[in-house]
Amino acid sequence: MPHNPIRWFEIYVQDMDRAKKFYESVLQLKLEKLNAPAGEMWAFPMQKERYGAAGSLVRIDGVASGGNSVLIYFACDDCAIEAARVSEAGGRIEQEKMSINEYGFIVLAVDTEGNTFGLHSMPADAQAGGAC
Repeated sequence: MPHNPIRWFEIYVQDMDRAKKFYESVLQLKLEKLNAPAGEMWAFPMQKERYGAAGSLVRIDGVASGGNSVLIYFACDDCAIEAARVSEAGGRIEQEKMSINEYGFIVLAVDTEGNTFGLHSMPADAQAGGAC
């Protein structure tokens, strides 16, 4: 496989204005309206010449599979910065910034629509080397 396996993700919401405001506030970006064949879609900024995102299968005791049990992580320079914006934007932190060893740091948060998502960052010295 010459590219990362994940090409697209969708976060389903009930209140688009509220959800759009939340993600724009936490991630400090602007979503772009898509010409959706049905419903309403707003895309996260993307670089069309750069495809895919890395991902993995995960098993965690006490976390069931099925339903809507997919977790996406947004890349950050320091996930604590975006995490600090979550509550003020109407969400909540599920797991404060924690080390995942040589893989960097993560925060787990819940958006205004009840969706859990992750924030991921690498240590500053890894970022300088292009690892992030």
